[in-house]
Amino acid sequence: MTTYKTSPPPSTSEGMGIFERFLSVWVAMAIVAGVLLGQFAPIVPEVFSRLQYAQVSIPVAVLIWAMIFPMMVQVDFTSILDVRRQPKGLIITTTVNWLIKPFSMFAIAWLFLTVVFAPLIPADRANEYLAGAILLGAAPCTAMVFVWSYLTRGDAAYTLVQVALNDLIMLFAFAPIVVFLLGVSDIQVPWDTVILSVVLYIVIPLSAGYLTRQAVIKRRGVNWFDNVFMKRLAPITPIGLIITLVLLFAFQGDVIIANPLDIVLISIPLILQSFLVFFIAYGWAKAWQVPHTIAAPASMIAASNFFELAVAVAIALFGLQSGAALATVVGVLVEVPVMLVLVRIANATRGHFQTLPEARG
Repeated sequence: MTTYKTSPPPSTSEGMGIFERFLSVWVAMAIVAGVLLGQFAPIVPEVFSRLQYAQVSIPVAVLIWAMIFPMMVQVDFTSILDVRRQPKGLIITTTVNWLIKPFSMFAIAWLFLTVVFAPLIPADRANEYLAGAILLGAAPCTAMVFVWSYLTRGDAAYTLVQVALNDLIMLFAFAPIVVFLLGVSDIQVPWDTVILSVVLYIVIPLSAGYLTRQAVIKRRGVNWFDNVFMKRLAPITPIGLIITLVLLFAFQGDVIIANPLDIVLISIPLILQSFLVFFIAYGWAKAWQVPHTIAAPASMIAASNFFELAVAVAIALFGLQSGAALATVVGVLVEVPVMLVLVRIANATRGHFQTLPEARG
C-alpha cells in the first residue's frame, strides 16, 4: 500500500454552508410551519391543490424546478470524456447505484414497513411509504455529494465525472426501475405519468442546466460562472426546497398529528439502507485498491439520494397528501446527520486505503 502525507480533512463548518449544516433543522421547522399552516389556514393548501394541469401542481412544479435547476447547471457533462481515468471508481459507483441500491432499498423498506412494522402501520399506508422509499433508492445523489467529497478530501474533478455519468444513466434507468419496483410492490402507476415526471424533473432541468452553463461560460468565462453566477444561483435551491416542504406538510398535517410515530418508523429502513450501500461501495473500493480520494465520494454517492427528484416524482405520481411524498421528505430529514456520520467513518479509515500522491479538491 502506498501512502503519502496529506493534510487533515476540512471541518464540517468549513465545508458546508449554513443551509447544508442545519438541513435537518430547517426540515423540522418546515414540518411545524406546514402543519400549523394546514390546521389554521386550510384555504392555502386548498387553493394550491386547484392550480393543476394534467394532474401536475403548477406552483409545486415551479418550486421543484427551482430546487433542481441550480444543481444541473453545475454539472459539466464534458467531464464524461475523462472516464478512462481510474475506471474502477466509475464501475463501482454505477454498479452500486443502478444494480444494487434500488433493489436493496426496496428489500429493506419492504421488510420493515410491511412486515416488521405491520402492527404499527396500516397496510395501505405502508405501501405508500414503500413507494416513497423506492423513489429515493432510484435517485442517486447529484448535488450534496460535492459537499461530502470535499469533506473527505475527495478528488473534485473525478467526483464531477461520477455525478455526470450517473445523471446521464438516470435519464434512461430511473423510470424503468421505478415502474418495475412499484409493480413488484403491487403499486400500479401508468407509464405515461412516470415518463412525464422524468421529462419534467430530469430532462428539462438537465437540458436547461447544460444550455445555461454553456451559454454563460461562452459569454463570461469559467471564472465568472463559478465565482459569480453560481453564487447568485445558490440560494434558489434552499428557498425552493423549504417552501415546497412547508406546502407538503400543510397537506400532510392531519396524518402527522394522527401518526407522529410514522416519521420515526420510516426513517429506520432509510438509515439502514444508507449504511448498507455505503459499506458495499466502500468495501468494494478497498478490495480493488481504489485510492481514497475516489473511493470516498463513490461511496457517498451510493449512500445519499437525489431527494429533490424523489420528492418531485412522489408528488407527481401520488399527490401532495400521499404517504409516498411524506416518506421522501423523511429522507431529506435524515440525510445530513447520516451522511456526516459516514464522512467521519471515511476520514477515520483513510489510512487503510491507497492514496494518490496529490489529493485534488
